[in-house]
Amino acid sequence: MNICFFGSSLVSSYWNGAATYYRGMLKEIARLGHDITFYEPDAFERQAHRDIADPPWARVVVYPATPDGWQRSLDAAVGSADLLIKASGVGVFDAELEDAISAIEGRVLRFYWDVDAPATLDAIAADPQHHLRRAIPRYDAVLTYGGGDPVVTAYRDVGARDCVPIYNALDPDTHHPAASRADFDSDLNLLANRLPDREARIERFFIDAASRLPGKRFVLGGSGWHDKPMPANIRAVGHVGTADHNAFFGSARATLNVNRDSMAAYGFSPPTRVFEAAGAGACLITDQWDGIGLFLEPDREILVAADGAGVAAHLDTLSPARARAIGERGRARVMAHHTYRHRARQFHALLQGRSPRIEAAE
Repeated sequence: MNICFFGSSLVSSYWNGAATYYRGMLKEIARLGHDITFYEPDAFERQAHRDIADPPWARVVVYPATPDGWQRSLDAAVGSADLLIKASGVGVFDAELEDAISAIEGRVLRFYWDVDAPATLDAIAADPQHHLRRAIPRYDAVLTYGGGDPVVTAYRDVGARDCVPIYNALDPDTHHPAASRADFDSDLNLLANRLPDREARIERFFIDAASRLPGKRFVLGGSGWHDKPMPANIRAVGHVGTADHNAFFGSARATLNVNRDSMAAYGFSPPTRVFEAAGAGACLITDQWDGIGLFLEPDREILVAADGAGVAAHLDTLSPARARAIGERGRARVMAHHTYRHRARQFHALLQGRSPRIEAAE
């Protein structure tokens, strides 16, 4: 099956947290016999911060971030695609692409793949004239990378024909245990870009915990933190490329996950960082949200905190031996149940019966 995918970027993780999700999913989908073309705009300096070359399992088309650029790319995709996928959060001309793809008629299937469904649904709820209210009912299916039943119900309420969560997962080829590095060494680290709907929660869970534990060392990775006031025991290291993720996660006694406001509110939305860190064997501490146990067992494979005080309490009692044991059990769990190979087979099964051109997976 020829799949044409419009997303933020496959080759750059710069201001693009969905990159590893795209890479893991599409690599495994390609292994099932599908041909992938990924269309991404030349925007936000991502092409200047590439962290992988064009992969052998997908053709990457970079188009100008202009009205003519997206339209020409869509025209080319329509001419070859059996399935057109529009991901949320491309960053430029999202509404135009979403409307245009939803309106295409003929044999081509059209999926909307939402990589931040809680935020999208909140935006739709707040705007009676939101363009997705007219576009979503025209798509053959909506896929999401989280949200569980609350997201499925909300998308059906705005007219989705079908809505299927395909959760984040682990690519064992990319994220695995690695040697620690002195520049990332800490008691607790966090990898997260500075975003408006997550900053307050990072203040609450990470910065507050550092304030409570002045004798411990904290490392913050991600873009946008250079001018953020922080306690002296937090060291901000800026953008951390995917090639350095394993060393980052493996260099701290524990690593913290902090969900966005909307993802925490909906629950059942583990971000890519949860599986990446678990794959690297890190001891994970996460903020509290519904559905954690569906992915990792609290107190055995992951630690859960309600606020910065809870994070600090975990760190105060977390021995190196217990941290290693939690990390090892977490890695075993995701390897057994939560890899992108598992998710790709779910995607392939979803296509069965929707197109006569799908061949059985080997």
